[in-house]
Amino acid sequence: MATARDLFGAMPPDRRHRLTEIAHDVSLPRATRLFEEGRRADRFWIIRSGQVALDQRVPGRQAAIVETLGRDELLGWSWLFPPYLWHLGAETVGPVEAEEFDAAAVRALCESDPILGRAMYHYVAESLANRLHGTRTRLLDLYGPHGSGLEP
Repeated sequence: MATARDLFGAMPPDRRHRLTEIAHDVSLPRATRLFEEGRRADRFWIIRSGQVALDQRVPGRQAAIVETLGRDELLGWSWLFPPYLWHLGAETVGPVEAEEFDAAAVRALCESDPILGRAMYHYVAESLANRLHGTRTRLLDLYGPHGSGLEP
């Protein structure tokens, strides 16, 4: 799993400082809606404590929770890829402490500093790969034939 330590550990101290200067700590109460599917992705978070549920709209029904993120995990990647729109929604499960980053400022840093940019893109890509693997495992658990040897 890609963690905040992976992101900051991959950068020289001066680059790490440039990125952390953009961040600010946030405390979010339970049931705080952080973003909505299809809306503008203008920030992201690294969760320090608590959990955030990612959900997807289902026409005519309540949104379906597709994943729950926790400590040291990246919340939000849509800010990094045009058209910068959220692919899911997100809501805190309980109180959450996190570092919040302004997406435009981080994208500008990534463009102006190739070392920082490479570390950020690597971190986001690793986070996405881990989530894709987790989704695949959950789908196999739900839909794979029992006794087929597909279970981990």
